[in-house]
Amino acid sequence: MRYFKIGKISQTDLKFGGKGVQFKPLQLLKDNMQKITEILDKKKTTLSFEFFPPKTVEGSVKLFSIIGELKTLKPSFVSVTYGAGGSTREMTHDLVVRIQKELGICVVSHLTCVSATTEDIRNVLKSYHDSGIRNIMALRGDPPQGKNYFEVTEGGFIYAGELVGFIKKNFPDMGVGVAGFPEGHPSTPNRLMEIEHLKAKVDAGADYICTQLFFDNHDFYDFRERCELAGIKVPIIAGIMPVTSVKNMQRMADLAAGSRFPAGLLKGLKRAGDKEDYVRKVGIHWAAEQIRDLLHEGVAGIHFYTQLKSEDVLEICMSAGIHSSESL
Repeated sequence: MRYFKIGKISQTDLKFGGKGVQFKPLQLLKDNMQKITEILDKKKTTLSFEFFPPKTVEGSVKLFSIIGELKTLKPSFVSVTYGAGGSTREMTHDLVVRIQKELGICVVSHLTCVSATTEDIRNVLKSYHDSGIRNIMALRGDPPQGKNYFEVTEGGFIYAGELVGFIKKNFPDMGVGVAGFPEGHPSTPNRLMEIEHLKAKVDAGADYICTQLFFDNHDFYDFRERCELAGIKVPIIAGIMPVTSVKNMQRMADLAAGSRFPAGLLKGLKRAGDKEDYVRKVGIHWAAEQIRDLLHEGVAGIHFYTQLKSEDVLEICMSAGIHSSESL
């Protein structure tokens, strides 16, 4: 078997490798360059995790520790987000490349239209491509902090569908995912038009859809059926984020505008009162039940918005009987 050297051994490498290994099989590196569609074709259901890039060295160490803990679940892939307004673009790039090369996990990088010209985006994509990254989550993106509306950059894209088409035209060997909103896109109250916009992204070349978080599976199943009726045939991965505290729930309500919190979940949280451990258990149980039902209904994939809390994800997976993506 041929091997490929990936660089010097760092303290982080020693921590994650356990044996200070600095070589990876060449075949493993090729596997990490698979497109998500290739992974979806091979697996009945995928298991994946999303992370936010840290802003400090200490945060980076913590993040790699969390990823190391979740790696025991053998994720199908992981994704790395942007900050609002593309504020962490460079950190996202560095983290994506490092995860794929050092930890041997296939990575999807988020890429937005915010504060970027087409040439900016072309340069980012070329850098990813040259580094062996073959998967992009194409998003319009959230506005920068202090603004509550999307501002088009001169020489940039207005819609995510344009970004998808640009990637597919200029980097045809890269896989592209797009976002879906089971409860409706916050800026598109017309639900018929919302599905038309989603279909436009798929028609532009999107390979799969990963949804925003939701708490009632009926919303996901209805969304999946509406996609099918609209002629959208690509796999749809379900996004899951557990409620682990009242503060966490309030933040989710702000960030994921329009998210619906079912009465059953709210009743459980109300019974838990101010007991933080009980509140967390309610959220963990609810998410585990969601996943059990989604698996029963043949979901294409489960995608955790981890909030950098590995213990919550591990507990949910254990409760749902998931010890590895290979068990799905």
